[in-house]
Amino acid sequence: MSRMLRGLRIWRAVLTFLLFLWWDSQAWTYRGGPTPERRAARQQRRARWLTAELLQLGSAFIKFGQLLSARPDILPAGWVAELASLQDSVPAFPFEQVQTVLEEELGPRCAEVIDLDPVPLGAASLAQVHRASLRSGRQVVLKIQRPGLDTLFRLDLEVMQQVAAVLQRHPSWGRGRDWPAMARECRRVLLRELDFRVEAQYAARFRQQFLDDERIRIPAVIWEQSTRRVLCLDYLPGIKVNDREALVEAGVDPSAVAEIGAASYLKQLVRFGFFHADPHPGNLAVASDGALIYYDFGMMGLLSDGLRRRLGSMVRAAAARDSAALVDEMQAAGVISKEIDVGPVRRLVRLMLNEALTPPFSSNVIDKLSGDLYDLVYGQPFRLPVELIFVMRALSTFEGVGRSLDPAFSLVGIAKPYLLPLMTSSGSGSNDLFNELGRQVGALSSRAAALPRRLDESLERLEQGDLQLQVRLGESDRQFRRMTLAQQSIGQSVLLGCLALSAAIVGASVRPLWALLPAAAAVPVGMGWFQMQVRMRRDQRLEQLPGSNR
Repeated sequence: MSRMLRGLRIWRAVLTFLLFLWWDSQAWTYRGGPTPERRAARQQRRARWLTAELLQLGSAFIKFGQLLSARPDILPAGWVAELASLQDSVPAFPFEQVQTVLEEELGPRCAEVIDLDPVPLGAASLAQVHRASLRSGRQVVLKIQRPGLDTLFRLDLEVMQQVAAVLQRHPSWGRGRDWPAMARECRRVLLRELDFRVEAQYAARFRQQFLDDERIRIPAVIWEQSTRRVLCLDYLPGIKVNDREALVEAGVDPSAVAEIGAASYLKQLVRFGFFHADPHPGNLAVASDGALIYYDFGMMGLLSDGLRRRLGSMVRAAAARDSAALVDEMQAAGVISKEIDVGPVRRLVRLMLNEALTPPFSSNVIDKLSGDLYDLVYGQPFRLPVELIFVMRALSTFEGVGRSLDPAFSLVGIAKPYLLPLMTSSGSGSNDLFNELGRQVGALSSRAAALPRRLDESLERLEQGDLQLQVRLGESDRQFRRMTLAQQSIGQSVLLGCLALSAAIVGASVRPLWALLPAAAAVPVGMGWFQMQVRMRRDQRLEQLPGSNR
């Protein structure tokens, strides 16, 4: 019975969420008309509702919301921004259960833990953290998993799979998306987070990267006291990174902290390719001597060598403001589908580059750039790698923290020496740059050598009457597409009206239950009409962009 009630609770939240999306897309639901300000305000309210709903649904859905915040191709930018700030904070479970878990996991080794503080330092959906000491005198913290979490996780993930299967069968929602694959990936990531031994390996690897940097501190893992449900780390106290007043009182320069944080993250990306994917202020602290402390290593990102090389090509194209080359690189990386018309996409990329990369740079250039990127990919044929979204989100977080510590903070200025290796391809030296120039010269010479042959073939086809000239008028294409969508929308509106009238007539007859048939038939028609309205409004927004008639 409890499984059924849990499933119904989840499905109610899903259906309410879909109803909100449909309601917000209707112009007549906005008093005074759907202005951009009214749409943004309503989206913010909906995003807050979704965040609160995920918190109420519990552990698995809190983590699901954090993963969903890395998919701006599914949700609008306002929803993504709200979910990105999702930090689970739930009541602590009783101290007796803490002691029970420790005894079950550590066995005889539990005797090594003394002075266990019954009041937790923090509590979250997966675990809570207690300060303790070891018999050796070592000060530690113990991250202890909530009891019974594994069973609840598996039940929630099973319902997620059912929801994904239903969404995939829908003709519009399933187009271009693989919901079951997303659910499987979510299952893999969430079940992995339940194993604290994985987080211990992440923490050890991350600490190894900064052993030679005195400005960065990562707590060491005590392996003897760590298991699948218990993680034991060194206790490293510090001041919360965004508490500027406390930093000043402690004699720490906030501007230096901002620079250390940004530099450390850029080093993670460019030099190591292994980075902290959840660097919100709750996971960052500052030691008394000004060193930056990282906490919580459950969510880490890994940039493959191939993606790092592709990012290098994208950085070079962006620095040159070559929108065509940038779009080509994005297609080669699989970020953009190769079957689409890249003209509108190239125009949007050019506008984004001109706004974000034109001096003087604003203090929140990364935040604006990531916002533009999220607006660009939503509803478009983009499939951004999750790692890239985590990179943009983390950089934006550091930028916000830096501005709170130092109003003159500029991430672009700090990033220059770290972007130079990317500018020379994969960062292995200047030879890569010469190799790239040589490749481009070779490609240019090949095209030049083939030019006479291609010209001769074209003249021959012209003489034979086989040469066809295709002229594409962008404005005519847009008008034709608008007319087609309008005709389809009118047809669906008439059909919806007929079905509604049929349901009303049958409902007033002696057999009112038969009214469910036309009402049920109206559901898929209404969904198709809703998708049509979204496409028409999206095309209208694209045409209103500056330079859309060029």
